[in-house]
Amino acid sequence: MMTPMRYILLALGLIISIHYILSFTHEEYGKATSISNIAEQWTGPKSNPPYKTPVPDGYYKPDSPMDLQDRKANASFVMLVRNSDLSGIMSSMKQIEDRFNRKFQYPYVFLNDEPFTQSFKDHIQALTNTTVQFGVIPSDHWHQPSWVDEDRASKSRDEMVRNNVIYGGSVPYRNMCRFNSGFFYRHELLQQYRYYWRVEPDIKLFCDVDYDPFLVMQDQNKVYGFTISLYEYQATIPTLWNTVKSFINANPDFVAPGNAMEFLSDDGGESYNLCHFWSNFEIGDLDFWRGEAYSKFFEYLDEQGGFYYERWGDAPVHSIGAALFAKKEQIHFFNDIGYRHEPFQHCPQGDVHAKGKCWCDPSQNFDYEWYSCLNRYDKIFS
Repeated sequence: MMTPMRYILLALGLIISIHYILSFTHEEYGKATSISNIAEQWTGPKSNPPYKTPVPDGYYKPDSPMDLQDRKANASFVMLVRNSDLSGIMSSMKQIEDRFNRKFQYPYVFLNDEPFTQSFKDHIQALTNTTVQFGVIPSDHWHQPSWVDEDRASKSRDEMVRNNVIYGGSVPYRNMCRFNSGFFYRHELLQQYRYYWRVEPDIKLFCDVDYDPFLVMQDQNKVYGFTISLYEYQATIPTLWNTVKSFINANPDFVAPGNAMEFLSDDGGESYNLCHFWSNFEIGDLDFWRGEAYSKFFEYLDEQGGFYYERWGDAPVHSIGAALFAKKEQIHFFNDIGYRHEPFQHCPQGDVHAKGKCWCDPSQNFDYEWYSCLNRYDKIFS
C-alpha cells in the first residue's frame, strides 16, 4: 500500500522525466526552461562588451565617388617605398584617401627596387577601392652606374661624413635622388599617365581637398606644383650650378621665355641662391619631364657624376628644371593643401584654413620662416 509521500515522489519523478524529454526534443522549450534563462529573470541578462556586438548593417553607407561629370585627369599617385615602409606609407595613404581620394578615385603606383611582399600588397589594397599597381625598378635605373669612379665617390662620401652632411655617406640615398631626378617617369607603369602626385611615408595631410588638383594642372597648363620651398645644403651641390650654366649656355633655346630664374638666382643666373621646391610633395606633368629640354638636361647632369661624386638631390634638380624650362605661371603653389613632412609644414591661413577644415595649428607654418623661399616665389610675380 502506497503512502502519500510515495505518490508525491512518483509525481515529481514523472514531471522531471517529461521535462528532460521535452528539453532534448524541443529546443525552444529547453531554452525557456534552462537554469541560466530562469536566473536571468531575476538578475537580468548577461551582457558582453559593446564591441562584441557587430554594428547593424543599416548603419553602413557605401562610399560613393563624387560626381565628376566624366571629367577626370589622366593621373596617378606615385609612391617610392620599401617593404619596411609599410606602416608609414599606410598612414600617408589613409590620409590621402580620407581627405581626397575617397571621392575622386585616382589610381596608385607603388615602386620599389625589390619586389613587394604579398603582405605589403594586401595591406595597401585594403585601404582603397581604386586601382593599385606594384612595380619593380629596373636595376640600371636604381644602382650606381659602373662608369662612376668608386674610389672618387667613396672619398667624397667619407668627407661628407666627417663634415656631418645629412645622408653624406649613403649610396642608397644617392640612388634614390638619381632615380627621382631622371628615371621615375620612365617606369613602364607610369607610361599611361600624364600627371602624378608624389606621396612619401609618414606625411600629414591637414585639410580636406574637395577639388581636383590634377584638373587644375591640366586646365591651367601647369607643369609643377609644390607646398614647401626652402634652401638646399650648399655642401651637397658645390658644382651643380656651374654644371647647369654650362648646359644652358650650350642649349639656350631650351630656356623658356618668362621663366622663374629669379626664384633661383639673385644676380640673373650668375650664382644660385639655393632655393628649391621640396620634392617630397609634388604634383606634376610627366610629359614635362619626358620632354626634350628636361631629358637632355638630366642626361647632361648624370654624365657629370654629381649624384655620386657629390650628393645632388632630386629637389634642386627638379626645381631648376621647372624654373628654367617652363614659364613661371606654370609653377603652382598649392596654398590650400596643408602638408607636413618632418620637420617642416605648410598650414593654410585664415579663410583657406577654415574652408579646408584643416587641423594644423596656423601659427605652426613654415611659409615665411627665415629658411623658407616662398617670399622669393612671391616676388617673381610682383
